[in-house]
Amino acid sequence: MKDLIEALQIFLKYGDPRWPTHCEHDKLTVCIDPDDVSPEDIAKLEELGFVPGDEQDFYSFKFGSC
Repeated sequence: MKDLIEALQIFLKYGDPRWPTHCEHDKLTVCIDPDDVSPEDIAKLEELGFVPGDEQDFYSFKFGSC
């Protein structure tokens, strides 16, 4: 839970979308454009389990599983 909260706090620095997440199958998607995120924060997000996606978002299989 701690890693998820830390990641969400980083994402919040780059936007506060009305619908910030999407989940399907085992994949949690966060609707924040990686182009807006600093390289340092991208590295930290990767440590926390989120990687940049192909559609202006980040995703995680770590937090998408039930």
